[in-house]
Amino acid sequence: MNKIVKLALGATIALGMSATAANADVAKGQQIFTKKLKKACNMTGAAMAGKHTQSEWEELNEAGKLAEEIQTICPDLKGLKDKYIPDLYDFFKEYGSDSGNVPAC
Repeated sequence: MNKIVKLALGATIALGMSATAANADVAKGQQIFTKKLKKACNMTGAAMAGKHTQSEWEELNEAGKLAEEIQTICPDLKGLKDKYIPDLYDFFKEYGSDSGNVPAC
């Protein structure tokens, strides 16, 4: 019985950790913006995120048009990887024009 409880607890912890790792991250999105987009966009993270409200960023993401919008705002940007989109979305939504938050980049 003790082994079964330990096995179940271990499986629960492993599942919880893997689900957390799969989520996007605002800080990671900020880092990606700073390293990959800031120069090509020629603007700060606050200016970029301030292009839309939080709900507008959410609508763009849900419609699958976030990458297209980033390319529209930053026409000099080359080769934006799809794997960056969830983190960039979290960053842009967190610091949208109506959020009152200001990023450090």
